[in-house]
Amino acid sequence: MDIEGSVALVTGGNRGIGRQFVDELLRRGASRVYAAVRRPERADVPGAHLLQVDITDPAAVTALAAAAPDVTLLVNNAGIATTTSLVTGDLDVIRQEMETHYFGTLSVVRAFAPVLRRNGGGAIVNVLSALSWFSYSGSNPYAAAKAAEWSLTNGVRLELAAQGTLVQGVHLGAADTELMPDYDGPKIDPLDVARASLDGLAREELEVLVDDWSRMIKASLAGDPREFYGPSLTLR
Repeated sequence: MDIEGSVALVTGGNRGIGRQFVDELLRRGASRVYAAVRRPERADVPGAHLLQVDITDPAAVTALAAAAPDVTLLVNNAGIATTTSLVTGDLDVIRQEMETHYFGTLSVVRAFAPVLRRNGGGAIVNVLSALSWFSYSGSNPYAAAKAAEWSLTNGVRLELAAQGTLVQGVHLGAADTELMPDYDGPKIDPLDVARASLDGLAREELEVLVDDWSRMIKASLAGDPREFYGPSLTLR
């Protein structure tokens, strides 16, 4: 995937990791970058073409694909994070996590798959999380939705290979964005996420593990869950 001269679209492109993708794509010579956001009238993204979308609204996603027929690189970054409980939390809130990360992402992929095919194949980047592979009290609905999105990424990668579309999954621990204002652990620069992903596209990498945390979490999957979760699994 050659970034220079490409036409990219980034969902959630007005802040956080999405904003860094937009800026880095422009720095690397993308000929056009669309920033797809919920409220374009409130967004300020110099150099980008602003488009409106709510990825949980199928009609809005269809309109987005029609408005950007020249896209060769799609970055699925839009997301939400709630702090509810899977067992006692509001089920509608939990569904919203899945509607956004799983069904919303899938809706965008389905809308842009024919666009990418017409434009030579191109690539899709799905911004995932180390939480695709573990759970953490307070983020369990997010983790479940990201696990589903990881599986989705693996599935559409297989289905789109025949049309020449590369599908990349990007995993990271905590990034210094508005999505994690109360997290007091170490956070990486969101620019590092964009750079690692785009560097990986140049090497046709299917999966990018941005930081040591995501690499450690994935490696832990081969072990006993008690070794990872420790006292959290102690029955009372």
